[in-house]
Amino acid sequence: MNVARGYARNYLIPRKLAEIATPGKIVEFQRRERRAKGRARPACAQAEEHTETLNKTVLTVAAKAGEGDRLFGSVTAADVADAIKAARGFTIDRRKVRLEEPIKEVGTFMVDVEVGEGFVASVKVIVSAE
Repeated sequence: MNVARGYARNYLIPRKLAEIATPGKIVEFQRRERRAKGRARPACAQAEEHTETLNKTVLTVAAKAGEGDRLFGSVTAADVADAIKAARGFTIDRRKVRLEEPIKEVGTFMVDVEVGEGFVASVKVIVSAE
């Protein structure tokens, strides 16, 4: 990208936000890009595999319930992430579990889980009373 010389000299280069595009720097940048793409392929394949596994997964979460099948507490995204780790053995960040709001009643729910960039799995969660 081309920017004004003064902007580059006074702002971008001193803050190390940009460098002057020399032939050596361009070659180095292309080499880093190829390495990054090479590392991204196995991660992408693993995310696809985890997505397929989670799409077939049915989780059962037990919680204390009162009258009318209302839970005393709630089943949160962290509870779903812990259940995935216990059932399948891989860690999902609780922030990647897409729950509109915590589950507060007994029943069956479909929960979307973001496994990787562009990979979203739907996990069936059955909340049962203890």
